[in-house]
Parts: sequence; C-alpha cells; structure tokens
Amino acid sequence: MKNTSNSIDHQQMQRIKWLTYLMFMMFAMTTDAVGVIIPEIITAFDLSLTAASAFHYVPMIAIALSGLLLGFLADKLGRKTTIILGLVVFSVTSFLFAVGDSFWFFLALMVCSGCAIGFFKTGALALIGDISASGKEHTSTMNTVEGFFGVGAIIGPAIVSYLLASGFAWKYLYVIAGILCASLCLLAWKTNYPAMKKDQSEEITLKRTLKMMKNRYALGFSTAIALYVITEVAIYVWMPTLLRDYQGNMFWLATYALTIFFVFRALGRFLGAWILTKFNWMQVMFATSLAIFCCYFFSMVYGINVAVYLLPLSGLFMSMIYPTLNSKGISCFKKSEHGAVAGVILFFTAVAAALGPLAMGAVSDLFGDVKYGFYLATGFAGILFLMMAYNLLQKPTREVLLEAEHS
Repeated sequence: MKNTSNSIDHQQMQRIKWLTYLMFMMFAMTTDAVGVIIPEIITAFDLSLTAASAFHYVPMIAIALSGLLLGFLADKLGRKTTIILGLVVFSVTSFLFAVGDSFWFFLALMVCSGCAIGFFKTGALALIGDISASGKEHTSTMNTVEGFFGVGAIIGPAIVSYLLASGFAWKYLYVIAGILCASLCLLAWKTNYPAMKKDQSEEITLKRTLKMMKNRYALGFSTAIALYVITEVAIYVWMPTLLRDYQGNMFWLATYALTIFFVFRALGRFLGAWILTKFNWMQVMFATSLAIFCCYFFSMVYGINVAVYLLPLSGLFMSMIYPTLNSKGISCFKKSEHGAVAGVILFFTAVAAALGPLAMGAVSDLFGDVKYGFYLATGFAGILFLMMAYNLLQKPTREVLLEAEHS
C-alpha cells in the first residue's frame, strides 16, 4: 500500500487526519448516547420497550443500507465530495431535532442521520487508505480513528446527562452535534484532499459492490467483524440489566461499569495504534479474542460477582479488534475499491449492531433471565476466537495483503 498522495504535504496530511478523528468523535456523541435517551422518550411518549428500542435499531439499519447501497459513491465521486455531502445531511438533520416534538418525527430524523453516517463513513474509511503509506500505518490510523470514536461515546452520554440535570431536553445534544458538524464541514471544504487513483478497467456501480459481497475476503472479514460487534454491543445494551441485581461489596463498580467499559475501550484503541506497529496483527487478534472469550466464559460460569469485574475489563481487549479487522479487510482490495468494500463491511457491522441485542433480548425473554442472552453472546465470542485462531495458524490473507502493500 504505497502512498499516492505526493501532492499533499505533511502539514496538510496531519490536518486531514485530525479532521477525520474529530468527525468520528462527533458522530459517536450521538449514536452512543441513545442508551441514555431511550428512557426519556419512553416517559415522554409512553412507549413500550420494543417501540423505544427503534431509536437504536432503526438508525443502525439505515447505516447498514446506506453503506451497502451508497458506499460505491466514495469511489465514484471521490472521498472529499462524499464526506462533505454526508456532513451536510447530518448537520441539517441534527438542527431539525430542535423544531420537532413527536416520536415519529424524531425517528424519521434518526433514519436520515443514519443514512448520512453510512455515507460519510464509507468515504472516510476509504480516505484512510489514501493517506496511509503502508499497511501498518493504515491499521494504526484506523485504531486512532476508532479511539476518538470511543471518546465521543463517553462525551455524548455525559452531555445528555448534563442537559437533563440542567432542565434542557435531550434533543439539544443533536443541536450541539449539528454545530460541530457544520464547523467540520467548512474545514473539510477548505482542506486539500489527496487525489484518488481511479481504476478505469471496471465501471464503478452498485452492481460492483453487490458482486463484492461474494468475495471471500470481504465476506470473511465482514463475518468476523459482525461476531465482534455482537459481543461488544451486548455489553453496552444489556450489561446494565445484568448487573442491576448486584449486591456485593463493589456496588460502585456495578454502577459505573458501562462508563468503565467505554473508558477501557477508548484507551485500548489509542494504545492499539502503538501496539500494532510493534507486533503482528494476527497475534494481537488471537490474544485479544481469547481474552474476550475468557471474560465472557468466566462471567457466565461464576456469575454476577465475577461479571462485575470481567465484563467492563473486556473493553480493553475489544478495543483493537474492530479497527484492525476493518483495516485489514479494506486493505485486501485496491484503493479504487476501498469505498465499496468499506460499505460492505459497514453493512455487516450495522446489521449485527441492530440484530445482536434483539436476539439476546429474545433469548432472555424465552428463558426468563438476561443471563441467557449473555450465554448466546459467549457463544459468538467463542466463534470469533476460533476464527482468529484459524487466521493465525493458516494465514489465509497473507499473500493478498502483501500484494496490496506493494501495489
């Protein structure tokens, strides 16, 4: 993966990276604050849990479909155009939250914001390939990007909590995000982005993206990412419910378990940006997936008194998996295909984020306890570990990644 952006100097390259970091942080402020918002809309609109959960799975589905159906536009229109269009739609949508006051209006805006995020992310993820001089730099940058996403996941819920405590409505989080987004959009417009090298041998269309769904590398990495996402989302959707009956000596730990998980996840991603420049990515994926499985397994075997320690700790081990697998999955393809493959991976990511908690909730309802949903998540964590073990032993992507490194 040689850097083709020779016309962009170091200062401009750093500006592009920081803009990308801040964009991901801004989006996370809204997407990961939904868990704090849902109780408020239940009270305001007298909703059932199922109806209120639409605030989580509806934008996830919108992100999935946007990534899959529009991801190719990052290769066709260019990264800068795609990113700016996504930012504009997200900014306008965010400001509209201030003028509405009905559940269906807000849900429609969540769909629009989800589509904008899916559109933006495919362009931004493809851009990372354009500004990376090597595979290791690509993976390191991806971990830093997701680290800032983790910071946004902490800031967003904190802003909502502050707004509610101060007597303001939760919807003003979106107004704040809209202001930040508009500012980032203006900065992106004034920034010179590296020229994208297009492949003239094949027409860039949706059909090409759908064809990529059959590619074994795209499908393999997407499957591994989906398994990871289910195990991660299980924590921030259902862990508070699992720990609500904890009565041990570490009650404070159960109270702040989710915050601790997010802090570990953010710190781990920044740490991962360094670790993955020192160690082989396959070894890191094997070790971290094993640690995640152990956290889940021993939490289920020994119960809530152990889960209160191990489940928040799992955030440290989860931190590096998503950005690394995302990076390597995208790096298996030519730069002219990065937008399309990023859209495919994003589709699997968002679908898993939407359906994983739903499946856990259904299993928990069937057997009468949320721990049964975590048994299911433990199984998914085990399958992910087996995939990473196979990846380490058989190295199925070694040749294609080496080829991409020198293309």
